[in-house]
Amino acid sequence: MAIYLTKESKVLVQGMTGAEGMRHTRRMLAAGTDVVGGVNPRKAGQTVDVDGRAMPVFGSVHDARETTGADVSVLFVPPAFSKAAVMEAADAGIPLAVVITEGIPVHDAVVFQAHARRRGTRVIGPNCPGLITPGQSNAGIIPADITRPGRVGLVSKSGTLTYQLMYELRDIGFSTCVGIGGDPVVGTTHIDCLAAFEADPETELVVLIGEIGGDAEERAATYIAEHVTKPVVAYVAGFTAPEGRTMGHAGAIVSGSSGTARAKKAALEAVGVRVGETPSATARLVRDRLASTDGRLAPGIGRLAAEKARQDGGARLR
Repeated sequence: MAIYLTKESKVLVQGMTGAEGMRHTRRMLAAGTDVVGGVNPRKAGQTVDVDGRAMPVFGSVHDARETTGADVSVLFVPPAFSKAAVMEAADAGIPLAVVITEGIPVHDAVVFQAHARRRGTRVIGPNCPGLITPGQSNAGIIPADITRPGRVGLVSKSGTLTYQLMYELRDIGFSTCVGIGGDPVVGTTHIDCLAAFEADPETELVVLIGEIGGDAEERAATYIAEHVTKPVVAYVAGFTAPEGRTMGHAGAIVSGSSGTARAKKAALEAVGVRVGETPSATARLVRDRLASTDGRLAPGIGRLAAEKARQDGGARLR
């Protein structure tokens, strides 16, 4: 099982004929992704050779979807054109748009996110590495060869930390890894992924990677307490970050005590989530939790959700 992306997903690449689009189309194909074509209005009707495969190029997302049945679009489109490209994908009825581009103006992101929601399109990103369901499909720029299929779900603001946790836990493997991006306005949130992993029967534990700035992790903690029965292990990047500076992502800025790594750690630990202070320590916490098979109610299970589960029948929480 997986969330959002499976071997059945038909992936379209907006911006496939550009240098980055072509490079990562090759990598997605090598990972087994069913890439069905690209979009470039200036090259409509052409085909592009991608490692011996003839990829059709369409003039619009609508034409591509009508011809191929694409249900995922990965966007490698320059920032100035990203708003129009996402809105085009939403208007064409694409259910999932993965926006890799960084540097998109916040106002543009607000506009296309709102438009996509109205059209029923889920957006992942912008400024994200995409998502991967190991052994099935890869939509974005995540390396496909650093892990394998398994029972851990991963949702992360950081691309680099996504890769590191995937590698450190490669022997255990992952159901799906989702890089949601670190911009101030993103489409899919920690909470969205927590809900999806909670509903996925093959995901036994969730790793949540956050970072300084904003209150996304605090809101995720509240959601975990009320709705999540599966163990959650977390890492928050930025324990040594100075106040008042952006750190890597546009959304990672700290003002006073709000948004600090320690404040987020405290909020998560208050609802039973175990939080590592380094990526390696976080991986060890995952191993420790998965090794615990005695059936006790373990750290990482939201207290309110756990109590509800007991009231609903006392089923053992894994």
